[in-house]
Amino acid sequence: MTKRSFLLLIGLCLLACNISAQDAGFRLPAVPLVTNNPYFSIWSFSNHPGEDWPRHWTGSVQAMACFAKIDGRDYRLLGHTHNAVPLMSLKKTEVTPTLTIYTFEESGIRIQLVFTSPLLADDLVLLSEPLTYVSWKMEAVDGKVHKLKVYFDVSAELVVNSNEQAVSWSRPRIAGLDIMQMGSVSQDVLKKSGDDLRIDWGYLYLVSPSSQLKADVICGADAARKSFLNNTADLPDDDLRMPRAASDDWPVMASVFSLDSLSRPLERFILLAYDDGFRTEFLNRKLLPYWKAQGITTAQMLKDAVRDYRKINERCENFDEHLMKSLLQAGGQAYCDIAVPAYRQSLAACGLSGDIDGTAVYFPKENFSNGCISTVDVIYPACPVLLFCNPLLLKAQLEPLMIYSSSKRWKFRFAPHDLGTYPLANGQVYGGGEVTEEDQMPVEESGNMLIMLYALSLKQGNSDFVVKYWPAVSKWAEYLKEKGLDPENQLCTDDFAGHLAHNTNLSIKAIVALGCYSKLCDMAGKPDMAKIYWRTASEFASKWKTMAADGDHYKLAFDKGGSWSQKYNLVWDKVLGLKLFDPSIAEQEIKYYKTKQNIYGLPLDNRKDYTKLDWILWTASMAENADDFNALTGSVHKFLNETPDRVPMTDWYDTRTGKQVGFQARSVVGGVFIKMLKP
Repeated sequence: MTKRSFLLLIGLCLLACNISAQDAGFRLPAVPLVTNNPYFSIWSFSNHPGEDWPRHWTGSVQAMACFAKIDGRDYRLLGHTHNAVPLMSLKKTEVTPTLTIYTFEESGIRIQLVFTSPLLADDLVLLSEPLTYVSWKMEAVDGKVHKLKVYFDVSAELVVNSNEQAVSWSRPRIAGLDIMQMGSVSQDVLKKSGDDLRIDWGYLYLVSPSSQLKADVICGADAARKSFLNNTADLPDDDLRMPRAASDDWPVMASVFSLDSLSRPLERFILLAYDDGFRTEFLNRKLLPYWKAQGITTAQMLKDAVRDYRKINERCENFDEHLMKSLLQAGGQAYCDIAVPAYRQSLAACGLSGDIDGTAVYFPKENFSNGCISTVDVIYPACPVLLFCNPLLLKAQLEPLMIYSSSKRWKFRFAPHDLGTYPLANGQVYGGGEVTEEDQMPVEESGNMLIMLYALSLKQGNSDFVVKYWPAVSKWAEYLKEKGLDPENQLCTDDFAGHLAHNTNLSIKAIVALGCYSKLCDMAGKPDMAKIYWRTASEFASKWKTMAADGDHYKLAFDKGGSWSQKYNLVWDKVLGLKLFDPSIAEQEIKYYKTKQNIYGLPLDNRKDYTKLDWILWTASMAENADDFNALTGSVHKFLNETPDRVPMTDWYDTRTGKQVGFQARSVVGGVFIKMLKP
């Protein structure tokens, strides 16, 4: 480790002491380890990473193990294996937007186990590359010289959907690198689609510079770990027969490095990479990962990633420092704590592909709700993180939807709900039969698309992207003009609550969307149409205030006196500078919401105690002062710290018990970045 890199790390750690998502006793429900896309997404569901196995976001075990041998004494850092081996004392867990840093200390040695997933939103190639670095930063803290060995392995569970599937392995040759490769035997590329699934095609790589490791091997997990722990050898001979089921002796790719006299700070790293070959399918054409679509080979990706380790880590550290400072300044400590892990989770729930011409297309997966791909009412709540960090990513999510909506395959006059089931974006597949209007969310999705298209156009400074698809966009605006003010008995994005007619919050969305369409008309050089739709939106907003009024607040539905709901869609009126609605509406609602909070947050509406994490942050961002914002976000912070459900951040939970109701690891948590979009 160079002196400059070490000082950068120390600086980042000092910064994290002030604004890390894991500081001052704050505990995330699950800690991100390997976070690249929906299929390469591994988390720790426990306080100490050695108390349980690392798990895929779905909860299925995807084992990794790490031991340290300090002057002959064994300690466990990662993985729930060999319980006779004591856990190494964990002093600190720090989570930044791109790094997870575990600091252990025992027997005079400090080890930082660092997982770096370089999800840099401004670099589409790097963002799309399935890379996570695992590094160890080690030093003696007692002034003595120590002997240290470190063991690490990764299981065949990472390359199969179920452990009965057979796996095989090999050792590719690239000059200067030690490489182990593992994959399923069947290689059923893009053959499965659905929700609770893991990838079973492509190849996992464990890579290191040839000079770093003392030994590496592919063998049964028990043999590899016992060999290291029993001092019989660093690792056993590589003689495991293949192919074999993932559950047959649990094949692992294992590595060991040794330091005979550790006295000064040293660093070692390995690279975990997953080459999925093809990432998604769009309108029946298989799409490469974006990096491959740019002509980069697997060998080149691995070589460059190892060569650029320090440069990429420095970029990640600088990015994290800048983003965390911005979050802290915008919303304070609790907000920063919420938004930091939300960044990584949101991007890791999407797969970035290249279309046949190399164009970036970005597909979110609707994790643990129904597995849909490119769900419009998932993109809508998640879009603030993309608008803030790189609007090109929002364009890459909207483009497939615009292509589909403009084709003859889409027969409705409103926007679609989704494009299929991940990873197959070949069109909607409800029940295997013909798609009907009952399967859709007409006002919801049309409003979502118009709002996002205008927000994107504002960021880009032009409406060129929208103009390409003007007939579809205009059709949606016409539909909202007819149906939006007082919506019929339709589903909205909160579909778990069931159909609801006369939904006041959905009406707000339609009105804001009509205002957005008016602004798009202006940008597209259609002033007469802009005036017509602006007049309609303004008249609707005025009517809404009267129709929804219910004393000191506004109703859940126009026909339901004594009801209330979060009017989170109203935040876009401020974010986009439309000013369609009387400012007193938001002021009055915020005041009312503060009387309706439970211990873990503001319920979605008066019908149930459950809430949506993303919507609370949208509602809070309507507040004009920090005290009101903090009053609503503080309970979300408390929920994340105290929920008994140890899963990647859920967005649907009970505000009284803090228990998860459903959903986890979804991209929608990127919606907490709405605060960063306020002018």
